[in-house]
Amino acid sequence: MKTVFVFPLFLFVFDLVFMNSCFAQERTELEPHKLATKHLPNAIQIHNKVISGGQPDGEQAFLELNKLGVKTIISVDAVKPEVAIAKKHGLRYVHLPHGYNGIPQKRIEELAKAVRDFDGPIYIHCLHGKHRSPAAAAVACVSAGLIESTGSLAILKLAGTSENYLGLFQSVGAAQKLPSGTLDAVRADFPESAKLSAMAETMVDLELTHEHLKQLAALGWQSLPNQPDINAAHEALLLAEHFAEMLRLDDVRTQPEGFQKLLRESESDGHRLAEALRRMDKSTRSGPIPLNIVETFNRISQNCVTCHRQFRDRPN
Repeated sequence: MKTVFVFPLFLFVFDLVFMNSCFAQERTELEPHKLATKHLPNAIQIHNKVISGGQPDGEQAFLELNKLGVKTIISVDAVKPEVAIAKKHGLRYVHLPHGYNGIPQKRIEELAKAVRDFDGPIYIHCLHGKHRSPAAAAVACVSAGLIESTGSLAILKLAGTSENYLGLFQSVGAAQKLPSGTLDAVRADFPESAKLSAMAETMVDLELTHEHLKQLAALGWQSLPNQPDINAAHEALLLAEHFAEMLRLDDVRTQPEGFQKLLRESESDGHRLAEALRRMDKSTRSGPIPLNIVETFNRISQNCVTCHRQFRDRPN
């Protein structure tokens, strides 16, 4: 007599439901999503191997990278990477900077090769993690075959990338998987810290000083809690000097007259702002911020926006 084993229907159904649930969870985890981080600005998981975000600043940020399991950091920002502190935490730094006007094909291939070959997870960052790094991460992942091109623009939306950066959107939208042979043939040194042009280095200093002034303005021109030694009038003077330094560079002298005009106007406004802030420091600070300070700083900021839109953010 044969013994017949009947597999209970409810177990079969349960098994199917459980498997579908697991597959659904895996799909959800693979979709780009924001990470709950304290010290890594705008961190987004693009792929299991790739995270995009802002610049890791200070010991706590690198500890958080360790907690995420990160092995390699790729900076696409012009600022010199914190190589020493990265090595202290056992992390490899690679510096592959690019601008806001798009990602050149050579840089795309280098980013894709790095994402494909280096130990992961890989953290790709710019300054704030909103524009260049999500674009670089999306392009690298598509080009390396880690994600499909169809969802790449959604990564920029998730990161909050400004639509003014036409070149970045164009690079991401045009990205396609590259043949393995193309990436195998890429020759790159993958430096820890790339050598930048004088114009790029001055622009880094200018943007950092302007960021300090934005923070000071938001606090009513009071000291920054985490950087009390930063003086508003001095920062405004530094900003004026950065604009002046830009105007002395050979690379800038070959730029359109409209570009140079914006720099000259901002240099003059930087000196006006510094003098107005010095006068305010000497007076008894009560009541609203003097209107000339507000207007002058707003004019400098608007000139930066205008300059970026006309000369930096568009594809070449």
